[in-house]
Amino acid sequence: MSRILPRVRNEPLPSAEQADPDLRTVPAKGIIQRLFSGTASWVFLIDIALIIVFATLSSQHSFLSLTNVQALLGGTEALLLSLGLALLLGAGIIDFSLGANLVVSSVTGGIAIQHITGSFSAQGSYHALGWAVFLGLAASIATGVLFGLVNGLAISYVGINPLIATLGTAGIGTGIALVITNGGDISGLPAQLQQDVGLKTVADIPLPAFVAILLAVVMFLIIRFTRFGMRSLAMGSSRAAAERSGINVRLHALRLTMLAGAFAGLAGFVDIARFGATTTSGHANDALNALTAVIIGGTLLEGGRVSIIGAIWGTALAVTLQEGLVVIGVQAFYQLIAVGVVLIVAVSVDRFRYRRRA
Repeated sequence: MSRILPRVRNEPLPSAEQADPDLRTVPAKGIIQRLFSGTASWVFLIDIALIIVFATLSSQHSFLSLTNVQALLGGTEALLLSLGLALLLGAGIIDFSLGANLVVSSVTGGIAIQHITGSFSAQGSYHALGWAVFLGLAASIATGVLFGLVNGLAISYVGINPLIATLGTAGIGTGIALVITNGGDISGLPAQLQQDVGLKTVADIPLPAFVAILLAVVMFLIIRFTRFGMRSLAMGSSRAAAERSGINVRLHALRLTMLAGAFAGLAGFVDIARFGATTTSGHANDALNALTAVIIGGTLLEGGRVSIIGAIWGTALAVTLQEGLVVIGVQAFYQLIAVGVVLIVAVSVDRFRYRRRA
């Protein structure tokens, strides 16, 4: 039998470096190194660089004019879709139907507003305008949630691949919107809807932008500090492990698709509030833009990690790129090429980082 040898008195204990090199103290990172260790910080720098480039190339530096800056901040719909998609990707679910969801939600919201307000009164105002705006908002969000419910049932309970399921519902949603509007748009909505909601500014910042940022903060807190966020990331990391740990992955995925649908429905209402009409043919690339923004911002395509701050800066990059190309006079089809290139680059970088971590 082996016996324990006594330690000689006054013999110094071995240091951490002598006992195990892996236990040695790791030098603390500097402030700059910590600041730029995440993807979001680099995307923020790219945003700044793009703003400088477009401001320099635009005529009389019009890119930095108050009107154009407010137009950039008014791109609330893109941020709302990015937040919803980031939440889904964190759980390993991809959704290409968010743009179609926005369109059909804006159509139902517009119909609800028109039904309540009716025609002009003799005094030149609409009937029950406040009630109509509230019901229009409720109708848009309810439509978005219903759209998300259909996606969730198809993905979780029928077992259809999320990519195939959402591509199918995207076509269905767009078709329904076109059928309802006979291939056109719903116009003639109250001008007060734009003045008091869509185009209203607080300290020169559009009101919808404040709402979107508030929701982004709420989503950050949910993902970071709640069980709901923890379960979402657990599903994205390993669906099988999440099931073994007791998470009802089907029900949770259904909740996620409905929540993302609510974001798309709110984006649909913001869209009609900004333009005073529906734009059924103007959102064909919204899902692509949202995916580009989220992946650029650092959210993993496979799931397991979500960056809300990165989604904000990624959305800013996509919006800045599109608006900047318009301001400097680049034709619309070149904008599609630019967004596509940025998406491929973003996914390539994401693949490289994933393999490096693995």
